[in-house]
Amino acid sequence: MSGKKDLDKSTLYEAVKTLVECPAKHIHLDQQKLFTLFSIAFQYILFRSTKHPGHYIIRIEDSLLAEKLMRKAKDETTRKFMGRLVVPRRLAYGNSTFHLDYFPLTTWGVTKDLPKERIQGAIIVKNTSHNPLIDESDFRHVTEDEQAISLFGKNYFLTSLMDVAPTTITIAFEEVFDGLEKIQFDFIEDKADRMVDGVTISEDLHLDED
Repeated sequence: MSGKKDLDKSTLYEAVKTLVECPAKHIHLDQQKLFTLFSIAFQYILFRSTKHPGHYIIRIEDSLLAEKLMRKAKDETTRKFMGRLVVPRRLAYGNSTFHLDYFPLTTWGVTKDLPKERIQGAIIVKNTSHNPLIDESDFRHVTEDEQAISLFGKNYFLTSLMDVAPTTITIAFEEVFDGLEKIQFDFIEDKADRMVDGVTISEDLHLDED
């Protein structure tokens, strides 16, 4: 059943078309409508998979966010696909295969061994501002994630895919990444701040909600 606030088909089509026509290889979507942006990015990658068969990686910050995207993405096709992908974390679609992992390196067991020449695209979705690679509760030893940060930088969850995927789409609000082309959609309005009793607050504090 369609969601109450799903994107209409023409809006989704035009947004995906914008991504298809963008000459940049690595794109950053930085507006506040996370579930809307994920639907657009996923439909683009789904379309690309029919033209360029291979492996496609969906790398989401954590499993909780993946479940939210599964339930709240703004089109039925994306919700259903994610519903089938979340548990096995691997799903064939036509001549392509989609893989799901998360930001910590311990979840990359399958995707890190994929043949690089067969990787055709990736979506990266970041939700919070904390460092996604470090388990802050682990103070006993230097973790594999911390070692990767020291060697490759804090955005290794992204740069590791940029190095191998011919196209990536990163969804992250109020983040700055080197080497990414920023795209914004006119139909997504910025939420202006407003003043209440001398305090500036956002109209919508839940930035991951549409």
